[in-house]
Amino acid sequence: MTARAWRLMSVPVAAALAMGAGGCRASEGDDKTVTVLAAASLTESFTTLARAYEKAHPGTHVEVSFAASSTIVTQLSHDAPADVVALADTEAPKKLPKDLAEGKAWTPFATNRLEIVTPRGNPAHVTGLADLAKVDTVLCAKEVPCGRAAHKALTKAKVAPHIVSYEKDVKATLAKVVAGDAEAALVYATDASSSRSKVSGVEVPAASNVTTTLPITAWSDTADAKGFAQFVRGDEGRRVLQGNGFGLPG
Repeated sequence: MTARAWRLMSVPVAAALAMGAGGCRASEGDDKTVTVLAAASLTESFTTLARAYEKAHPGTHVEVSFAASSTIVTQLSHDAPADVVALADTEAPKKLPKDLAEGKAWTPFATNRLEIVTPRGNPAHVTGLADLAKVDTVLCAKEVPCGRAAHKALTKAKVAPHIVSYEKDVKATLAKVVAGDAEAALVYATDASSSRSKVSGVEVPAASNVTTTLPITAWSDTADAKGFAQFVRGDEGRRVLQGNGFGLPG
């Protein structure tokens, strides 16, 4: 399907087919919309930033759809429309076809790290990565950034986890623990923080932890695409990201 065909769809249909999960939605008749594809771990931060950008730029609507970075790469490879793209690690953009990636300037805007989550109260008494070999553990799929980071951390710690399932993204991985379908999961610290009322967290020591760097690019050449990407990297973006537990690149 061509980019033009995507744009001719109504917003709800296009979003449902392309993203599978949505954040912000444009109302019919909007003639100035910034379409943002963002990693699932950015759900809370980018939902807030979308509203803040709209308030600062009356007449502009920011439509954000969230998914695993690997899913976003697939969407872009199939001509899904986008003005801004933000992914969960610097490996994800390398999976894009060369002709699409050419000329795109990816800029680091945040960092993240891993944390173990358990059901509230930590009933299995998980104290560290080594315990993931003994309890029912859920990880992100190996091809998505949180899965790559988890594999690196477990390899550094020389732990072979007892895995009951791999999930499509960090939100789905976290949901398994919230639902009581797993005794532990290895997710981003930001996602653990956003669900603190539903899960307990166990810190991963720095020696075994993995820090990921999140990149952003203005995928289209519009002023608002460049403007929103800059907004994320600016003072307001940094404040919101840090408030949600992200670190900032050096």
